[in-house]
Amino acid sequence: MRIAVYPGTFDPVTNGHMDIIERALKLFDRLYVVVGENPQKETTFSAEERVEMLKSALRKHNNKIVVEHFNGLLLEYVKKKKSNVIVRGLRAISDFEYEFQRAQFNREFEKGIETIFIMTKDDYAFLSSSIIKEIAMFHGSVKGFVPEVVEKKLKEKFKK
Repeated sequence: MRIAVYPGTFDPVTNGHMDIIERALKLFDRLYVVVGENPQKETTFSAEERVEMLKSALRKHNNKIVVEHFNGLLLEYVKKKKSNVIVRGLRAISDFEYEFQRAQFNREFEKGIETIFIMTKDDYAFLSSSIIKEIAMFHGSVKGFVPEVVEKKLKEKFKK
């Protein structure tokens, strides 16, 4: 069985993330979508809320996807799930530089774990969770940029 891990903060999940997930599913038999904590980011949604939004958005893939929260070293999680692949999405050159450095670091510490990069579709190359939250905060429409469940949660979070 080909198993991969797709980690992220997913605060919130966007259609760009969903695109990466859908395309990774074509390559792997099981995909762990891991909601992680980034000490450098203050999140809008709790880990539990982010997990629930992802589970709801990915419901149709329940047999191939596992959504979990994990707070710790990613390499330990990957080994625990008996995987040797980390999936990372790329939007721009700036993403590549950051992700390339992380992939090299991971490979130095765990030689058996590889990182694969999936370029997002052009339709989503400009999308980021930060931009989505900013639009929602000012009561703009995020329809078409996030799954419906996320759109609803953002409206609730940033009520007038």
